[in-house]
Amino acid sequence: MLFNSLGFAVFLPVVFLLYWFVAPQKRQWQNALLLVASYYFYGCWDVRFLGLLLFSTLLDYFTARRIYLAGSPSLRKAWLLVSLFINLGLLGVFKYYHFFAESMASLLSALGMESPLPVLSFILPLGISFYTFHGLSYVLDVYHHKTAPEPNLVTYGLFVSFFPLLVAGPIERATHLLPQVRRQRTFDYSRATDGLRQMLWGLFKKMVIADSCAPFVNRVFDNPAAAGGSTLLLAAVLFAFQIYGDFSGYSDIAIGTGRLFGFDLLRNFAFPYFSRDMAEFWRRWHISLSSWFRDYLYIPMGGSRGSRWMVTRNLLVIFAVSGLWHGANWTFLVWGLFNGCCVLPLVLMKTNRRHLGPVARGRSLPSPGELAAMLSTFGLTVLGWIFFRSLTLASGWQMIKGIFSPSLWSLPDWQPGPFALWLVIFLAVEWVGREQPHALHRTALGWARPLRWTFYYLLVIALFISRGQPRPFIYFQF
Repeated sequence: MLFNSLGFAVFLPVVFLLYWFVAPQKRQWQNALLLVASYYFYGCWDVRFLGLLLFSTLLDYFTARRIYLAGSPSLRKAWLLVSLFINLGLLGVFKYYHFFAESMASLLSALGMESPLPVLSFILPLGISFYTFHGLSYVLDVYHHKTAPEPNLVTYGLFVSFFPLLVAGPIERATHLLPQVRRQRTFDYSRATDGLRQMLWGLFKKMVIADSCAPFVNRVFDNPAAAGGSTLLLAAVLFAFQIYGDFSGYSDIAIGTGRLFGFDLLRNFAFPYFSRDMAEFWRRWHISLSSWFRDYLYIPMGGSRGSRWMVTRNLLVIFAVSGLWHGANWTFLVWGLFNGCCVLPLVLMKTNRRHLGPVARGRSLPSPGELAAMLSTFGLTVLGWIFFRSLTLASGWQMIKGIFSPSLWSLPDWQPGPFALWLVIFLAVEWVGREQPHALHRTALGWARPLRWTFYYLLVIALFISRGQPRPFIYFQF
């Protein structure tokens, strides 16, 4: 069930009305209703994988309790390893087995040898990377005494499978979401209306910005040899807007939906394309994943402590793993390492935390230096996105060579139409709202009511103008 589908437009109001009017003031009934709704939501994709979601939930629920009750450190560690081995093993089989088996077969074939591993393909269960990391964070937090195990299976099951975040995040932490699942929730009108505004902006980013970029981006990336340098560059830039509008749009809809039910989900994006260096970009892009790897992998490895060699190793490992988390392809690994190499000099020179607040705080426009820093950071980001989007390393390299060819100075083969206006509106609203939790949190609230509602209706009209066959969100494949 897509957030941008008619099915979800029916599903959400029904669950909302049942939640607040049939089971009000009864936390246990509210949690049970949301759990059933979440399993129905997931089952609409492929009912066969409901068993895998249930198995993952029961595995982490059980192993966390055994860790908590274990009488010795060695037994606690043994139960932790059981959870890690099974969770990562399932993720490895479904997501990475084909990639590594195929890569090994190609390598051994070039050496005149035969691979001992059969090349098999598995259907990737939707959202497995996200709900696996939900469960792992819970087990690791119990192991490190950051939280106690949840005794109620329904409560824990809802933490893992809450439908707004089940398929593509944000990747929640037990210490953040479980206390909200446990407590009584009452309807808050201001929170609900803010959630609706965030959902509206998320739908605009997905349906108007991302989906409008998709046809042109797909055409160019699928056949880069047929395009000139300017067209290739434009496709790379538009893919940057596509993936941001698509993924941050999903996160906005998820967080806004959570707010309708009284939950505050983790922020996942903080206007990353207004970053002034690559370290700032990675503090603002896919925040829940970046912080997950920081807390559960980077810091345990030593983080930024130790020799330059150790810091370099730790950072590149994190970015390599982050790249492969996105998919089983060498292009994702190169994308991750490219970003790691961009961040590494900042970390080694200890300038990676120079930009912690929003750019041009309290000002309408950036300074020339801030604008240059943002544009250069965006340029590096776009360069990395080329490998992320390319089907193979060869096609990615072909695009880069084409961009830096004399045809770069020709006119691009693109007819933007009304999309150019929507893109300007999108950038303007994002810039005005860059100091807020989301772009429409306070934007337009101070306007006269007729003007404010005209703006909201304009966004809704844009959704209807741009609507077509609903496109799946890009991060569903991860």
